[in-house]
Amino acid sequence: MTRLPEFRLETYLSRWEFTARYHLTASDAQTMAMAELLALADEEDARAWETLTLGYTETYGDPGLRQAIADTYDLAGPQDVLCFAGAEEGLYLAMRALLGPEDHAVVVTPNYQSAETVPRSLCAVTGVALDAARDWALDLDRLVAALRPNTKVVSVNFPNNPTGKLITAADFRELARICDERGIRLFSDEVYRGLERDPSTRLPQAVDLSERALSLNVTSKSLGLPGLRIGWIACRDRQLLSELERAKHYTTICSSAPSEVLARIALKARDTLVARSRSTIAANLPLFEAFFAEFGDLFEWSAPDGGCVAFPRYLGREGVEEFCGRLVQEAGVLLLPASVYRSELTATPTDRFRIGVGRADPEPALAAFADWLTKRQVV
Repeated sequence: MTRLPEFRLETYLSRWEFTARYHLTASDAQTMAMAELLALADEEDARAWETLTLGYTETYGDPGLRQAIADTYDLAGPQDVLCFAGAEEGLYLAMRALLGPEDHAVVVTPNYQSAETVPRSLCAVTGVALDAARDWALDLDRLVAALRPNTKVVSVNFPNNPTGKLITAADFRELARICDERGIRLFSDEVYRGLERDPSTRLPQAVDLSERALSLNVTSKSLGLPGLRIGWIACRDRQLLSELERAKHYTTICSSAPSEVLARIALKARDTLVARSRSTIAANLPLFEAFFAEFGDLFEWSAPDGGCVAFPRYLGREGVEEFCGRLVQEAGVLLLPASVYRSELTATPTDRFRIGVGRADPEPALAAFADWLTKRQVV
């Protein structure tokens, strides 16, 4: 086992997220005020909130919350759900439970950093890169070729962070079948599910395709409620879920009682919240299209298939790292440069940056961005 490296994304965000004037790289959808969320509560949950006592909760998660989560799947029940403090805790503990020194994992890149670095701290890992030259396509044959006799986990994330890429439902089903056939766990990060531009492209959830697969999700992204810090894993292998529960005893033990009630309200009102997020993204995308068209000599832009983020290419001479650094320092506009998403497993583009399209009212940020670019060109 090796030590985990610095978490580049979180380090970068901790420096700028709350000091930059414009957070134009946010990975979540627009959030809401507490009063707005409570207004969506049914009578039972409104009473639960008003009478809530601040004691410990169940390690697996509040039963009502687990039922509300299970209702978002076709085959998983509440007994197949384990709650965590955000998605990161679930990812971290799942990899530690599933992988050991003699094992092997396959991870699709680029990805959220810990999807690569946590497995790499535990065992041998092979990366399979999405192909930027083919609109971030996944070559399923290459992924299958990367499998070994000791492969225990295949880790994927669709819609992808940071590219916004989706694969076809047929390929996803085939991947689940291959993993089952070989006794491999499919670990599927599904935090952006529901935010596809075309709902017909929405992928099935891994837990509904295989009793061995794990589906990771969270209230932070599609629901726009990152402050709740409630994530979960759905898996129909209850022995594995029990192992994860015991692992959680060494981390958070249980979730916040207020957050569980609020998350229960949100999950029951999921259609309303997801529609709200989709509406925000749909209204924003033409603004981003127009911005990148205006500066077409500096950027290559492609709208995401799904989710709240995109990964445009920067064509300027100084390189994307200097570009993002100067932009945030001089104009107060925060983007994430390509180095945050570099991989030790595969080559990854060095000329990209992550931009967020899910927050309300991006016009002031885009205006400040455009003004800075225009002044630089004039100078």
